[in-house]
This record gives sequence, C-alpha cells and structure tokens, in this order.
Amino acid sequence: MPYEAERVYYGRVKAKQIMDTGAKLVIAPCHNCRDQIMKSITPEFGLDIETKYLWELVADSLIVDPWTEEEIQKARELRDAQYERDGIDLDEEI
Repeated sequence: MPYEAERVYYGRVKAKQIMDTGAKLVIAPCHNCRDQIMKSITPEFGLDIETKYLWELVADSLIVDPWTEEEIQKARELRDAQYERDGIDLDEEI
C-alpha cells in the first residue's frame, strides 16, 4: 500500500499493546494486520517479535515428532494396565 506513514501512525496503538505485553510472538488474523505489524510497526518501533498468521500457528501445532520405541512400549503398558484395572477384554466376543 502507498500509505506507509498512515500505517505507522494508526499502528501505534497495536505497537503499544505489543510492547506492554512483552510478546515475542504476535498472531495476526488477516493479511492487512500482518503486513502492518511486520512491515511498518516492527521496524518503526524496533520490536523484536515474530508475526504469524493464525493458520500458521495451527499448522505449527500439528507437527508431532514420532514416538521412540520406548515411548510406544510404555504407552502399551499403560493401556494394558488400564484394561486390566477396568476389566476390559478385547478378545471377548459381544
């Protein structure tokens, strides 16, 4: 957008909110807010933050490291102990 000065001026409230919270990660729900924060507010106010879209936060949260064999074995032992405790027999026909 050709309104760089206006983006900084109207973004000062957002900048103050970010500074007041001490946030290191800011989630922006829309393209305009993200651009304003990343391209105008961050450099103008010297903010040391990372800015992401909401969908990026969700996508990052979906990444799960695979379990080790030890973790798998422990989970199976916990499962079996719960089945034993609750009297569940998976081989029993209903």
